[in-house]
Parts: sequence; C-alpha cells; structure tokens
Amino acid sequence: MNMKLSIIIVNYNVTQLLRNCLLSIQKYLEGISYEVIVIDNASTDNSWRNLIPEFPKIHFISSSENEGFAKANNKAIKTADGEYLLILNPDTEIEGDYIQDILDFADSKDNFGCLGVRMHDAKGNFLPESKRSVPDMFNSFEKLFINFKRKESKSYYQNNISEFENAEVEVITGAFCLVKKKVYEEVGGFDEAYFMYGEDVDLCYTLLNSGYQNFYYGKASILHHKGESTIKNEVYLERFYGAMQIFISKYYKEPKPLQYSLLKAGLKLRHKLELIKMK
Repeated sequence: MNMKLSIIIVNYNVTQLLRNCLLSIQKYLEGISYEVIVIDNASTDNSWRNLIPEFPKIHFISSSENEGFAKANNKAIKTADGEYLLILNPDTEIEGDYIQDILDFADSKDNFGCLGVRMHDAKGNFLPESKRSVPDMFNSFEKLFINFKRKESKSYYQNNISEFENAEVEVITGAFCLVKKKVYEEVGGFDEAYFMYGEDVDLCYTLLNSGYQNFYYGKASILHHKGESTIKNEVYLERFYGAMQIFISKYYKEPKPLQYSLLKAGLKLRHKLELIKMK
C-alpha cells in the first residue's frame, strides 16, 4: 500500500503544544495511510525528546542549528514517502475526521496546487490569514496602514469568500498546507531565503505562476494557538518585515519598479512604527 500522506512538523520550544498536535493526529487520522515527521529546529528546551518514547511510530529528526522554518521543512520533506505533504504547525490541533475528505477533494482537482483550512484561535475567533490575496500595492497598504477588513471585497484577506465555504483562493497559510510532494519539488519547495514568515506566500504565488490552483477548505477547521511559539520582539519584527522585503524584491523590483519603491517605503515606515510602539 502506497503512503498517501506525510505530515511535516517543525518544532521549536513548544513541547506541550506539539504533544497536543500529535495526539490530535493520532485521534483523527485512523484508516489513512500516513506518516509523521517531526524536525526539531535546535530547541533550547530539550523536553521534546520526552515525546520520542510516547510516540514510537513518529519519525523525529534533530537539527544541530536553527536554520529557519523553510530550510527545516525542506530537509524533512526529503525523507517523506507520502504522495501528499501536510505542512503543519506544532501549535495547531486537528479537530475532526475530515482529512480523508480533503484528500479526496485534492484528488478530484486536475491542477491541484495547495490547500488550507479554516483556522481559529483558542477563543474561537476566526483567523483571517486562513485565506489571503497575493500582496500587491493596494492590499498591502490596506493591511499595513488601514487594517480594516472590507466585507465581501477581495482585499488582503479574501473577504469575498465566506469563512465556511470551499473556494479557490490565492494564498493560504503554512500553518496547514496540503500539497502534492511531486508538485512541491517541481516548483522548488519553500524558498530558503526566508528564515520565517513569507515562505508560504511565496510558495502559493509560485504555484499560481506555474499554472496550479490553490484552495481554501472552510468546511474543515483547526485550532491554531497563534503566536504561542513566537516572542514578539525586535528579532521577530526584523524577520517579519524582512520576509516581506524579500518577497517584493523578488517579484516587483524589476517588473514593477514604482510598486516596489512604494511598498519598500511602506514596509520601512510600518517597521519603524512597530519598533516605536514596542519601546
């Protein structure tokens, strides 16, 4: 029997959340041919090793240094045997028997790129980054400075799509990203220029540019303990705004120099404002 699904999880200092994530996989993936590969990205807290005897069927990999989210995923994916990859955050929990439905949905599409699901936080609030647009000058400025969510408009968060529907979408999140392994490898996987943040947007855009379709599957949901594993400090801001800078340099600098200049200035200003707010 061929392996249908490889679940790839990059862990960094979130042992208890990772344990909950693994328990949710165990609970809801019965009957599916799958494997789980956990790559620890040189956590300073070694308690994740206590999970090895608790989950003997899971393949644990230890990195000697923290090389970032993109690089760690690519390293783990090289060892994966599944037809599909599910890139999953360790601070998420699967909430139902829907993985088979999602795989059937993906199998039914001729040009399947990637798929994301509805995410909500621990309080039950919908996380709008579950479905997004490719960043451009207009929606980026809306997100950076206005931060309002126009109802039934495409905007940065695709508000033209209901949170509970299944629909074609431009960008989904790397917290839950289903993609065929051969397609992931064909487009080059995550761009390792990104340390953290932005690599999911880049992958989605690359898939679209390669003729694939991306999907949002709102009939399934995951709990995402958003930000639990992230310390919001100057390093975080540098990585977050640095990732956006990599994206606009890659896709806008030469073909759209005016958009590039305006977006670069906007990112710089917003980064400065966030640093001031932090002090």
